[in-house]
Amino acid sequence: MAEDWQSGGFGLYVHWPFCAAKCPYCDFNSHVSRQIDETVWRDAYLSEIERVSAETPDKVLNTIFFGGGTPSLMSPDLVAQVIDAARRAWRWSNDVEITLEANPGSVEAGRFAGYRMAGVNRISMGVQALNDADLRRLGRIHTVSDARAAFDIARGEFDRVSFDLIYARQDQDLDHWRRELRAALDMAVDHLSLYQLTIEDGTAFADRFKAGGLRGLPEDGLAADMYDLTQDVCGAAGMPAYEVSNHAAAGAESRHNLIYWRYGDYAGIGPGAHGRLTLNGQKFATEAPRAPGLWLKKTRSGNGETERTALGQQDQAYEYLMMCIRLSEGLDMRRFERLLGQPLDPDRLDHLVQLGLVTVDGSILTATPSGRTLLNSVIAELI
Repeated sequence: MAEDWQSGGFGLYVHWPFCAAKCPYCDFNSHVSRQIDETVWRDAYLSEIERVSAETPDKVLNTIFFGGGTPSLMSPDLVAQVIDAARRAWRWSNDVEITLEANPGSVEAGRFAGYRMAGVNRISMGVQALNDADLRRLGRIHTVSDARAAFDIARGEFDRVSFDLIYARQDQDLDHWRRELRAALDMAVDHLSLYQLTIEDGTAFADRFKAGGLRGLPEDGLAADMYDLTQDVCGAAGMPAYEVSNHAAAGAESRHNLIYWRYGDYAGIGPGAHGRLTLNGQKFATEAPRAPGLWLKKTRSGNGETERTALGQQDQAYEYLMMCIRLSEGLDMRRFERLLGQPLDPDRLDHLVQLGLVTVDGSILTATPSGRTLLNSVIAELI
């Protein structure tokens, strides 16, 4: 039980909370700021890495992920110093994956070269749409031309480059999405993240939607058809879904995100960052304050966390189920039973099998394509 996290591995998530502009659909912890003192942020990140590593001296680091916000607004020197601190803090696996998220409007050739020299070996780019009208609707500050140019620069510097697209946008139909998806696959290296547009509370889009705006959003049936089309087109192109919204060629999966979905351990540092850490046999959920100023203040006092919650066995079992069932590889029911102390309800499991929503192969439980479209209902039934 104490070593359960090793089934998923150990990663470091670094949250950079700043963006050049706030996108109206985004509910991530991101802020627009004219002045950023990188020296202050460097000191905060390094002190948090030192604090967490002192608690986790025996862990081997598999991945680092710079997320945001827009981490490509960070200077390559700051990124290098964070990576160097992580190298001093933990033993590293032989093939550490280091990902940095980038927006096409905030990169140029010299900066990407600097990230590569700092140690970054994977780029995840927020393209979001491949037509300028929809980019404007989404509040993006780049054009399709900007995105293609930035992507070409990234491909020249990195072997591994992924990018995101959002579908089920206003006035989008199946033919539009099919053409855009094929254009994306023509660009893609080995990984795509393809997300359905959702209207999240607290966003500008939510306010517009409540006021009767955002006309032309696809009905649920059309959005589901777009999801099915995505599976068919990407699968035929050799990039099947390895997770509900993520597609990759064999061996090109995001290893950092697999740590989350396989329910490993990860240290989350930065404003609003969450973590899962197993310490002396007990798994904890960690959380940092969302406000950048408050997080900086707490790091100066020696601890950037606001909460650390011990997770019971039931919490761990259900978190494992909710994360791992998103994967095409499925979840190991023996691991679930070890965590919970009892197996999944066989009657509920058989019911879902009869409905064609899950399959069982030995100890491996997998959601079917139909089950993935109803995943929340499948999870609710299982727990």
